[in-house]
Amino acid sequence: MGTAFTVIEDGRTAELEAQVEGGDVRLSADALRDGLGWELKDEGLCRGALCVPVRDRSALQVEGRIDLRAFADAVGQPLALDVDEACAALGTPVADRTRLLETLEAPDFTLPDLDGKPHSLSDHRGKKVLLIAYASW
Repeated sequence: MGTAFTVIEDGRTAELEAQVEGGDVRLSADALRDGLGWELKDEGLCRGALCVPVRDRSALQVEGRIDLRAFADAVGQPLALDVDEACAALGTPVADRTRLLETLEAPDFTLPDLDGKPHSLSDHRGKKVLLIAYASW
């Protein structure tokens, strides 16, 4: 019997059935395909036309299930995992982050000012902008 597990990737949320043992989360091949769009094939982990070779299938596939940490490593995505809350988030692939960092261009976002009026970073393209971020934690 599996555990309901939430996986967030690229702004999408998938509710998957997972096998959780200690700190390990393992997904069935069907859950990986239906929830995240990835399939384990002879050529590696594939999503559409993109295939990522898998060097160590024994680390990726344990007892017929795909280990979530090994999957994230194989496809080059950082993983934030909270087993107690049955939730995981896959970040932007390393290659994509590297390409964005090389351009030195900040991604666009929109936030409201103190009066609630939305402002987008793209509204200020070509101008110097000072961004100040604060977090309470």
